Amino acid sequence: MSARRLPLFPLPLVLFPGAPLPLHVFEPRYRRMLADCLDGDRRFGIAYLPDQAPEDSIARGHVGCIAKIERVTALEDGCSNILVTGETRFAIERQVPDPSPYRVAEIIPYDDASDATSADVQVLAAHVRALFDRVAQAARALSDERESLPELPTDPAALSFGIASLIDLDLDKRQSLLVSRSAGERLDTLEHMLVAAVDRLEHRAGVHERAKSNGHGPETDG
Repeated sequence: MSARRLPLFPLPLVLFPGAPLPLHVFEPRYRRMLADCLDGDRRFGIAYLPDQAPEDSIARGHVGCIAKIERVTALEDGCSNILVTGETRFAIERQVPDPSPYRVAEIIPYDDASDATSADVQVLAAHVRALFDRVAQAARALSDERESLPELPTDPAALSFGIASLIDLDLDKRQSLLVSRSAGERLDTLEHMLVAAVDRLEHRAGVHERAKSNGHGPETDG
């Protein structure tokens, strides 16, 4: 596998392939990185770095996601609000010396195994999609949201990342899903999470809807 160099943006978040992410760029070194990326192919790498962890702790083999800059809004103070979309995953080979004020890494592609095409994974993907639809509908009912659900990809690998980007997960769990090289493994993890949540959320959503229609006040779990 051929390596390439990529500007590195360590952040306390995880970007998934296919997912949009708004960012506020304010540090001078990352303002410089943004300018360089806009002069180039508009791409940089996001690597998960927990709060307070040193940047040199990002070691060989760390898995991140390439971010493509879709939109930039320049602010009067020199900072920028940007929107990026996750593209493909990468693994860091090494951080390389560079005259730029930001970090630069040599990266290689980080791909899935081929289980996404198996019949079992296709069946699992359909089940996870249906579970997510139920959870999302219940969550929207609880928040009185009327917007339509986001459109999800049909490919099982892309579906796993799409759902992971939309549900509430702690950062370590998000990173473990990003690192997984099996669509089936990711979907299985998501299935367990959604199954654990769906009945409780649907019950609460039903109570909430009844409370709104009969005027009995706030929802309860009774």
